[in-house]
Amino acid sequence: MSQKKKTKLNANGKPIRYKMHVKKGDTVQVIAGKDKGKVGEILKVLPKTSKVVVKEVNMRTKHVKPQQEGESGKIVNFEAPIHSSNVMLYSTKENVASRIGYTLTEDGRKVRKLKKTGEIID
Repeated sequence: MSQKKKTKLNANGKPIRYKMHVKKGDTVQVIAGKDKGKVGEILKVLPKTSKVVVKEVNMRTKHVKPQQEGESGKIVNFEAPIHSSNVMLYSTKENVASRIGYTLTEDGRKVRKLKKTGEIID
């Protein structure tokens, strides 16, 4: 039997949504775990559990039973989520991972900026 983890609730009874330093579509490098050093794009962000799904990282195999009569079972490969603290934004121009900071542009927009290279992401 699989146990479903309960999500933490705030005072209003709604699930806590963690602030994330990464967004869907960002290029990140894994900095911890079995896939350490791999670079990939974020496919999905899960703010309730503070996790992200990265392309070709944390691959899992699932054996799927046949659904219809005469159909054969299959083995499906998919990416499992990893914690957002285990990924770092990656600059494809400089080929370096970096922490991020927030700055304001001339038109007053708040944007994310890589600390190592000064490259603006948003």
